[in-house]
Amino acid sequence: MRLFLIFFCCVWSCLGYAQHKSTVSVIPEPMSLEVMNGNLILDQTVFIKYQKPEEEQVAQLFQKFLKSNYAFELRRYTGNEKGNTIDFVLDESMKDEAYHIDIDNEGAKIKGSTSGLFYALQTLQQLMPLDRNQSLYLPYVKIDDEPRFAYRGLMLDVGRYFFSTDYLKKFIDLMAQYKLNVFHWHLTEDAGWRIEIKKYPRLTAIGSKRAGTQTGHKPEDFDPTPHEGYYTQEEAKEIVAYAKERNITVIPEFDMPGHTMSVLAAYPEFGCTDGPFEVPVKWGIKEDVLCVGKEETYAFVNDVLDELIAIFPSPYIHIGGDEAPKSRWKECVTCQQRMKEEGLKDEEELQSYFIHRVEKYINSKGRNIIGWDEILEGGLAPNATVMSWRGEEGGIAAAKQGHEVIMTPNNYLYLDYYQSKDHEAEPVNIGGDLPLSKVYSYEPFTEKLHLDEQKFIKGIQGNVWMEYIHTEDKVDYMTWPRALALAEIAWSPSTKKDYNHFINKLSKPLAHLDQQSIVFRIPEPLAFLNLADSTVTADNNQQVTVDLTPVVEGTRVFYTLDGSDPSLQQNEFTEPVFLNLTEGPITVKYFQVLPSGRKSAIYQMKYE
Repeated sequence: MRLFLIFFCCVWSCLGYAQHKSTVSVIPEPMSLEVMNGNLILDQTVFIKYQKPEEEQVAQLFQKFLKSNYAFELRRYTGNEKGNTIDFVLDESMKDEAYHIDIDNEGAKIKGSTSGLFYALQTLQQLMPLDRNQSLYLPYVKIDDEPRFAYRGLMLDVGRYFFSTDYLKKFIDLMAQYKLNVFHWHLTEDAGWRIEIKKYPRLTAIGSKRAGTQTGHKPEDFDPTPHEGYYTQEEAKEIVAYAKERNITVIPEFDMPGHTMSVLAAYPEFGCTDGPFEVPVKWGIKEDVLCVGKEETYAFVNDVLDELIAIFPSPYIHIGGDEAPKSRWKECVTCQQRMKEEGLKDEEELQSYFIHRVEKYINSKGRNIIGWDEILEGGLAPNATVMSWRGEEGGIAAAKQGHEVIMTPNNYLYLDYYQSKDHEAEPVNIGGDLPLSKVYSYEPFTEKLHLDEQKFIKGIQGNVWMEYIHTEDKVDYMTWPRALALAEIAWSPSTKKDYNHFINKLSKPLAHLDQQSIVFRIPEPLAFLNLADSTVTADNNQQVTVDLTPVVEGTRVFYTLDGSDPSLQQNEFTEPVFLNLTEGPITVKYFQVLPSGRKSAIYQMKYE
């Protein structure tokens, strides 16, 4: 799509110098935010006040934040001190996750439910100054806030690539900062089994290891370095406890009956053929799946579920259910006999039979199942929640049947997609284009659902699949800042959604991520964040003004106008650049340097 100069100039005038004016910004946008003149200075005349254990827990987290970021602590108010207080008050009459903040010249009062107080703390931390060397203060504000959706999730695919518990904790910390509350832990895959199951030790002894990893889109793009890793049950419990302290529920996924090559490599008796099976080193859907005709398979699944349920107290167990080819079942005598005995007309109904049995067992343990939208095939299990990933159609169908739905459409919320159309400037990814603007544009309440059906949409989730993500830095790069957009969709009222306002709020949270050494993708300059293409067409005067004002305050931008790659020794952007296109098109190439010194890739914009 080509954009005419009048639109470009409008974007420039609206965005180019609007950034950094507001010193009070919160992501996700609160339900109600009123900013008043003045600041509450935090010094030795201000005390921290709490009484109940729930209040003390949040107050101590605030103290820890102040100490680690500003080398400062507030003294506790005991009743005799003179001065202002920051008062944490548990109010169980408030809605779950709701909170209220009132800061004025008499101090700060923070009220909320147990989880609401935790989210109030996340907002307080965002209100604090970014510069750790200046005086500490909280702006005078009144905030009333509560989430739009109860389920606000991110998924990490550790099945394809293993990441340490230290990294998972860092990831969970970031989720909590932006009020995301579900960590979907994709623990099993064709390419690796990542959780200790004591009754079946070969799952980790064999299934957690593979001989190498495909690194690009072509099979010959290959790293022969062996890859392995799994979490002990104690490590998994540690992650669950760590997440719980941050108001995050961990939902484990045992993907079945497909994506189970790691199971078959360890226990080939649960397959339809004699194999041989091995943990695959190349990506793609595998024909070999669990044999759902064998009664032994159900005993195995139940045994694994017993151990998972003992580790994970979440109300849901994710059972996958996606991308399970039926070719082996069609040729399997045992599966065909099962179909005949159960009166099943085709292999889709055989998968539904399998899912129903698994759900019945999980329900008997007091839990419910979530599955990818393929679990609709052949008939949906009675209490199943559907995770709609192939667009929204599966979620719409499930909601119309009265089933709870988590929307995670791949074209809006798959965070392994490219972040710009300039694929050569981006690290290799699975494909697709999903810029920040498109993530933010997603609306979970589709018009295809009536109001009484929309209530079944319980939330949204972003997914980070690891086919081409093999380092912690790349996980961060692919997740942030798109997860900030996800957080605002999931938490903020739809009436508060405003993309221009959102991108003008990004400076402070991204600078804070930079301080935490999070390798987020550095967004394009503000004026480019609304553009759908990397080509701008000028008007008849053949003149255009280029604004390279960066999103993150303090970022330096270097550029060229002759098509060559810029360097630190060339033009540094200080003011909008005037281009005369009478002699032909001009390609602007640029890169950005954050205050920390980290550089972006080189991007380009063509003017003609």
